[in-house]
Amino acid sequence: MMRASIGHAIRARQTGCRCWRTGGRSFCAGAPVNASAAGRTSLLDIAKAHPFKFQVGIAIVKTSAADLMAQVAVEKKTPGEINWKRNMIFVVFGGAYLGCFQGWLMLTQYGKWFPTMGKFAAMPISEKVRYTAGMVDAAKMLLFDIFVHLPFMYFPCFYITKEFVFEKSWNPVDWFKQGLTKWQSNFKQDFVALVKLWGPSDCIQFAIPVWMRMPFRHAVSFFWTAYVSYTRAK
Repeated sequence: MMRASIGHAIRARQTGCRCWRTGGRSFCAGAPVNASAAGRTSLLDIAKAHPFKFQVGIAIVKTSAADLMAQVAVEKKTPGEINWKRNMIFVVFGGAYLGCFQGWLMLTQYGKWFPTMGKFAAMPISEKVRYTAGMVDAAKMLLFDIFVHLPFMYFPCFYITKEFVFEKSWNPVDWFKQGLTKWQSNFKQDFVALVKLWGPSDCIQFAIPVWMRMPFRHAVSFFWTAYVSYTRAK
């Protein structure tokens, strides 16, 4: 096993392939990380070299921008009317939950729970469709996201974060009580909305290279966050 790991590392080094460990398993991104001719590193290089840190930054900027778009473009507020306290919900939630927790969940834990994730992600489409175990794990990731993560982790945390920002009380019990009450009241409508968007989106996300998954999710989440901002954050 040691000899195989060393050989794998040598081949990756020779080809310039960027490798890392996910869920205790090593795999390559499938593309070299190169600096530009002028010695500068591109944004794409950074995304491949530091997938977790990169997506945390995207999460914070994206969630804040999506809320601002909802307030200005949808609600027609002037710059002076922007609710910055409401925007703070998305800064906090974007960094702590979407960036750190969700990134850890999907980049680290999924690799442990769904062991073919790295191998399946690095395959070309022509090989993916013949790799049954990988397709089964991808389906499991989709089902976990739709029926466990989003309805029972994402939304409760969002509503609790909202109470943390808006609630005058500094008692965490009040944040949880009010947040979970709103989560229960809106559960059916929220679940229908998330299935419509994240069902199709997850079919793509869990088939593309691992380093690309969180940036892709954040791109889709920009519009989702704008929806949540308009319907739930006011």
